[in-house]
Amino acid sequence: MKKVTLLSLVVAGSLYAATTLSSVKFDGLVYLSPEMASELIDIKAGDTVNVEKINEAVKLLHKQAYFEDIWVEDVGGGNLVFHVKEKPVIAKVDFDGISENDQEEIRTIAGVKRGEVFDQEKAELAKLKIIKFYEDKGYFDTVVEIQKSPLTEKRALALDFIINRGENVVIKTVKLCGSKALDYDDVEPNIANKSAEMLPWMWGFNDGKLRINDLEGDSARIRDTYLQKGYLDCEVSQPFLKTYLDSYSADLTYSVHEGEQYKVGSIAIEIPEGMIDVKEVIDSMFLAEGKVFNVAKLRKDMELIETKVADLGYAFVRVAPDVKSDKEKHLANITYRVLPGEKVTINSVRIAGNSRTIDRVARREVFLASGDLYSRTDVKDSKNALKRTSYFEDVEIKEERLSKNTMDLVVNVKEAATGSIGGGIGYGSSDGLLLSANLSDSNIFGSGLKAGIDVERSDRELNGGISLSNPRLFDSIYSLSGRLYATDLDNYYYDNKKYGLNIVLGRKLGRHWGASLGYILEKSELDVSATDYPALYALKDVIWTPDVLKSAIVPGISFNNTDDFYLPRNGINASSTLEIAGLGGDAKYISSVSKFAIYYGLQDLIDYDLILRYKAQFKYLSMSDEDEKYAFGEKFYMGGVRSIRGYESNSISPRLSGYEYLIGGNTMFANSVEMSFPLIERLKMRGALFFDYGMIGEDNLNIKRAGTGVAIEWISPLGPIGLVFAQPLMEEKGDRKASFEFTIGQKF
Repeated sequence: MKKVTLLSLVVAGSLYAATTLSSVKFDGLVYLSPEMASELIDIKAGDTVNVEKINEAVKLLHKQAYFEDIWVEDVGGGNLVFHVKEKPVIAKVDFDGISENDQEEIRTIAGVKRGEVFDQEKAELAKLKIIKFYEDKGYFDTVVEIQKSPLTEKRALALDFIINRGENVVIKTVKLCGSKALDYDDVEPNIANKSAEMLPWMWGFNDGKLRINDLEGDSARIRDTYLQKGYLDCEVSQPFLKTYLDSYSADLTYSVHEGEQYKVGSIAIEIPEGMIDVKEVIDSMFLAEGKVFNVAKLRKDMELIETKVADLGYAFVRVAPDVKSDKEKHLANITYRVLPGEKVTINSVRIAGNSRTIDRVARREVFLASGDLYSRTDVKDSKNALKRTSYFEDVEIKEERLSKNTMDLVVNVKEAATGSIGGGIGYGSSDGLLLSANLSDSNIFGSGLKAGIDVERSDRELNGGISLSNPRLFDSIYSLSGRLYATDLDNYYYDNKKYGLNIVLGRKLGRHWGASLGYILEKSELDVSATDYPALYALKDVIWTPDVLKSAIVPGISFNNTDDFYLPRNGINASSTLEIAGLGGDAKYISSVSKFAIYYGLQDLIDYDLILRYKAQFKYLSMSDEDEKYAFGEKFYMGGVRSIRGYESNSISPRLSGYEYLIGGNTMFANSVEMSFPLIERLKMRGALFFDYGMIGEDNLNIKRAGTGVAIEWISPLGPIGLVFAQPLMEEKGDRKASFEFTIGQKF
């Protein structure tokens, strides 16, 4: 303000008294127009002004933050000139010395943009924000220099933030002083700041980097761990951090008072009578009388009660746990107080986030509509149903409260890349080089229709097909799909060519169940070399025939309540089909195939995205002796990624008596146990450990094999890709082993 007063003295002599202006001019304007400047000061020719009014004009101009300097000159005759020196305009902003990954975030945080008027205070604030950004990431002593470079005579400049990122402070030790029941290893999975381990750069090992933003919350996380073990009276101090900036290392210490371990005493639910079966709910709880108290299980029991009540329409139900500790008996007596509120109806269901998928395609998977009574289970099932379509990468259903008894459901979807054109290349120790090409879209024009063309070639197999399916025929509960296909399989001792058509009509039987009826028309051509395999060739028209026409119907039933299409974490996916051949054609047999898969994610239990899987398949072929010659290509084989890994594909089966020829089995039972864990989450890449065990035979399951190994699972832009490294178990002489397999498009 001092500057403004002094500047005003330039004109004080002539304008001390009120004066009528003849003209008002501006000198030094570059980016700001005289018209806009005149509007800002609200002084123009003909106005009567004095020194106070000019002071106010100068103040107004300064407030705009456009100018470095302003002074006013009276040139005589009532003519005023406002001399200004504009601040430079930022023409270019660069951030040097940082990685590409940080560039966008730093640019947003700094808040300095091209085209803005340069402000030194704002630049200094941006500098502090950058330093704070890296401190929050655990980098200390970050240095930021601001370099200004003039570009033109029009006072434009290039602004360069030169960043010398500091060093990470690495935590060497984390101590829990006063702890007896638990130690560091017990709390380590739950805290953000961990001590460095050997090989900190390797996946799965703690790097020990100090995370300053999470430090304050670690005390609460440690206490929560104690509460999960029943120590209700536990107290944990704020962290004491001792840093050594000469070595950029630190020791972290917490003072812990554990107290005594508590068990669950009485459990009660206070709720309006008749709303739920209280005894039934208590019997199904995670906590029970006599068990060690666990706050994580307490939260699950609260959720259980909430869901039971919310399924009756009480969407805004609140459950308040009252835990009274008996310090003499060390018992935790729990009372859940339930405030149900009002029953809530759905006002509307809105679909958001879909730019390509038609609203009705998403809406038909939602089990609630306008006017329906709210149900939390229906909301959860709707989310899972939407994710099972494969149309959406992620789904979130928000509940927007309108009044005490109405709400809107907003279904926010993040669309997945359902269309693809591409190919792949891989290698399997059994199939050799694998080449694939495909053109597909599982959501054509956002309509839910699926179509595809695919070709796959390996050293032993060539197959391709054209398919089209509609999962909701005319938006009904019926589905219809069809596929034209051809395969050429070199299966060790014979060459099998197949050409066929498969049509399937399906119907939903409730939320998770479905039924189907299919028809297969297939021509099979079998060729056995008389030169290479004379013994097998001699059995022509006994156990095999060159040409077979199959006409079969395939009824089936399925159940699927999994929570995702490509990577399920919870639920069951099971199906069973019965193929009845003999409705015309040559082949006559009955074949049944049953598959079962169960997925169980441990995220809620251990706060780590570990997925347990169990998969099984059972196949059985029934035929009369006179028809057996037609079944050579229909029998079952084990081995490969679809059954027992560690063995070549289709290399395990009964053999022709007295020979090494694989002829397939009539019965097969295969199992797989898997444990999947994250590798690189941002790339949707996971690892898996597995154990496979299977049995196969003609009249009984007398051939047994097993395999184990590791796999890499990647949901890539081209679809699911799997790399399998396997070791066979229970192998016998003559078995064909396969240590590496490559898959494209297979669900995990």
